[in-house]
Amino acid sequence: MTVTTGLGYDCHRFAEGRRLVLGGVELEHDQGLAGHSDADVLTHAVIDALLGAAALGDIGEHFPDTDERYRDVDSLELLRTTVGMLAGRGFSVVHVDVTVVIERPHVAPVREDIRFSLARALGISPEHVSVKATRGEGMGFVGRGEGAAALAVATVER
Repeated sequence: MTVTTGLGYDCHRFAEGRRLVLGGVELEHDQGLAGHSDADVLTHAVIDALLGAAALGDIGEHFPDTDERYRDVDSLELLRTTVGMLAGRGFSVVHVDVTVVIERPHVAPVREDIRFSLARALGISPEHVSVKATRGEGMGFVGRGEGAAALAVATVER
């Protein structure tokens, strides 16, 4: 058995008229994140971490924003596809740890919903999914409320 780890990062700016989706869970907010898909920055970071752990490139390579098939797509669908890609190469997901960096809204009220949503899409127990949130404390694009970012670490075994 070989255990490998990958790191993922994503960021999106806020935009009017969009839903705010994190980890497949919709949060109440006056703006959503801009993007070709549903712009679920948290799930995109997890996808990149998984692809990195399996040395399979990045999200843009597999789900390019130039492909109309992915316009407004549910990012959990992309995550499930990614898990299937890994499984086809003999990998299984062991653990995922993700941190979302967002000034507002507060993620704490839906943290467990996000954990369970990701766990279902990953096909693993929620015990193996960690979701954390932090703020920009007024610094940078996150601190100014211009957007959100997420970082993820994924561990897989083969």
